[in-house]
Amino acid sequence: MALRFRPVETAFYDDFSAQAQHLVRGASLLAEMFSGHADREKIADDMRRAEHDADETTHAIVRRVNSTFVTPLDREDIYALASGLDDVMDMMDEVVDMIVLYEVETIPDGISEQVDLIIRCADLTAAAMPNLRSMQSLSEYWIEINRLENAGDRNHRRILASLFSGEYEALEVLKLKDVVEALEGAIDAFEKVANTVEQIAVKES
Repeated sequence: MALRFRPVETAFYDDFSAQAQHLVRGASLLAEMFSGHADREKIADDMRRAEHDADETTHAIVRRVNSTFVTPLDREDIYALASGLDDVMDMMDEVVDMIVLYEVETIPDGISEQVDLIIRCADLTAAAMPNLRSMQSLSEYWIEINRLENAGDRNHRRILASLFSGEYEALEVLKLKDVVEALEGAIDAFEKVANTVEQIAVKES
């Protein structure tokens, strides 16, 4: 059996947990954006700050990788996980930005379910990140994220069918389709993170 030395280094795990907490914050702001009587400009500003904070955490991880001789996980896995978490935040920021820029007023049925799925994915991801230290109790996480992503796919198809039913004006369809696709992208990005965690867990087991 090959033995691999891994240093006792907690900073990377702390950074991943911090990244995931940024996603929880982003998901909360996303939900606010779709709530009634939302102050959209303020929420967009808050989301930009949250996205900036998430970027700073990502940069900190990259700097730590570049300055650490022996990392607790393979370098490519650290890069992949940090990048994947950052992608989720970017997608949520994109949704909020489009709502403001497009001046979206009509919210199709099914959007709230997609937002609920994103909130659930963010909570699960935040709960899973600390378990990277021990590589324990992670399989339930990626299995549930996969289930949620499948539910998001089904809901995504129903929303698109509604958009193209003739109920909406053509310009409104174009606006809403971009928003709906970005929401789906956020859920897909969560699944990519979960897949990366699964690959890490298999490799480290």
